[in-house]
Amino acid sequence: MHQNKSMTRLWLGGVALAVSMGLAAPALAADAESCKTIRLSDPGWTDITATNGVASVLLEALGYQPEVKTLAVPIGYQSMKNGEIDVFLGNWMPAQQAFIDDLNAAKAVEVLNRNLEGAKFTLAVPTTSAEKGVKDFADLEKHGDDFERTIYGIEPGAPANLNIQKMIDAGEFGLKDWKLVESGEQAMLSQVERATKEGKGVVFLAWAPHPMNERFQITYLSGGDAHFGPNYGGAEVYTLARTGWSESCPNAAGLFKQLKFEVSMENVLMGEILGGKDSKEAASAWLKANPAVLESWLSGVTTLDGKPGAEAVKTSLGL
Repeated sequence: MHQNKSMTRLWLGGVALAVSMGLAAPALAADAESCKTIRLSDPGWTDITATNGVASVLLEALGYQPEVKTLAVPIGYQSMKNGEIDVFLGNWMPAQQAFIDDLNAAKAVEVLNRNLEGAKFTLAVPTTSAEKGVKDFADLEKHGDDFERTIYGIEPGAPANLNIQKMIDAGEFGLKDWKLVESGEQAMLSQVERATKEGKGVVFLAWAPHPMNERFQITYLSGGDAHFGPNYGGAEVYTLARTGWSESCPNAAGLFKQLKFEVSMENVLMGEILGGKDSKEAASAWLKANPAVLESWLSGVTTLDGKPGAEAVKTSLGL
């Protein structure tokens, strides 16, 4: 009887060891070599340049090879449909709802994560214009001469620009004689800077996170809920992957599923980038100063060849 008990203990111990090894294996399972190159899309927005920079620093430390391609939003989404882009960190919702509806109908993408909360995105004016009475979309036409009846948008094809053009075409808020200038984030902000220095009015797309909120005294306009959503275009940003990618590359996908950002963090990174710093350089400096985020971001994530991910990233950063 004693011998049977001993044998039972040995058998149970072996089972426990096997189970333990079996449970540990997936956590140390490396992605296939075909997952090494990860293609990311950047619409030319500084916030996505910043988050792509963070992702790139982490991926390189893990043995992956990120490739960031600058593509306007419609082209970037078409590229996901075509299987030419793997991950996009800039799905601003609800502003991009029409694109998502199209992608979902084609079963082209999957949502990996909500990577940012507390964002906002709508039209704004310098605070000096707000002090003159321009606080709502409905106030714009009454002060149209101050703004040369012009609204400055971002790059052509951006959903926010399309919303503005629809508003103008429909003559909403009396804006039928206004025009939209499409250029890009930096060109738009240069126009804002010129106007504010000269004490002129300017209407433009504004959003947070962005250093513009620190750089300029601006006031977000109310009244645009139908076009930008409530709470001054209150937004959430999601991480998307082309359909099938996360299944093929579960380890890399695990990182993107856990990669979450804060508005304050992005403000800092974006300010560094707009000041001329390379996005990966800015990201590395921020990560060195804020290493605590690595624990949650890299939980269960390994290097491409199956080694502990957090340790590899810390070593790469010199921590």
